Amino acid sequence: MTERPTEARHPHSDGLHARDGQVVLGQVLAAQLAALSSVQPAIPALETAARLAAKALQAGRKVAYAGAGSAGLMALADALELAGTFGIPPQQTPVLFAGGSAALLHMTGGVEDDPALALADLDRHQIGQGDVVICVSASGGTAYTLAVAAAAKTAGATIIGIANVPQSALLLAADLAIVLDTGPEVVSGSTRMGAATAQKVALNMLSVRMGILLGHVHDGYMVNVIADNAKLVDRAARIVSALAGQGIDSARAALAQAGGAVKPAVLVAKGATPLQAAQLLKDSGGVLGPTLAAISATGTELHRE
Repeated sequence: MTERPTEARHPHSDGLHARDGQVVLGQVLAAQLAALSSVQPAIPALETAARLAAKALQAGRKVAYAGAGSAGLMALADALELAGTFGIPPQQTPVLFAGGSAALLHMTGGVEDDPALALADLDRHQIGQGDVVICVSASGGTAYTLAVAAAAKTAGATIIGIANVPQSALLLAADLAIVLDTGPEVVSGSTRMGAATAQKVALNMLSVRMGILLGHVHDGYMVNVIADNAKLVDRAARIVSALAGQGIDSARAALAQAGGAVKPAVLVAKGATPLQAAQLLKDSGGVLGPTLAAISATGTELHRE
């Protein structure tokens, strides 16, 4: 069997254990930085992936994440942030992680080799026609992840495959292949290192672009943030203040009128009533830019309707 690039020997591996500690750390860092270079060629595919995912969510479908081991953790980390950052309901972004929650506390290798677990997870989350599944695997050959991809595709879902081995089984099976060719690890085969770093950055890029396409980012602000703790309540007020050009007290008052939602609060702070803000956002498909432009064009006339 041909050795996978992720299992090959890194030039810094020989004698690693005997080197000065700071030298070792520098070489590990250098390898991480080198792994990131693999993401640059993937940008066109990541843009396509973000558009596919945004379209599915706009249609009320799911964007699921799937993986096992370290790759599964990268998928999980991205998926869990989508609700808080972009206000995307968690039921629309399920995570299929080999072994489930128990494997998060004690990761065992056997679960990634069990296709039956994959089929059970797909059935539980009811993945089907119109959904998108982002499958992540360093080797591109993980049995659990391949089973998710195959069964979800048969059910009518679109498969986005992210792997660190070119021409691997996952990439060949996917509707859209995202190659992150990170090569060997300093600790041979430890794909929690360079491979996982590249995966996490690629997923960050994909989900941020998806959030922008959904209208949940404006001027770099997370305008669909779910403010469910003191830090985020303060952030929401600062976002409203900045985008509306109003003081923080006016921003907090607008948020109160808008039920804590940032987008309508920005419009209320700009002069709209809550009902007008809701209608403007409905007309724009929830995108803040056109609504701000509409208010700027009509000004105080909004209050005379």
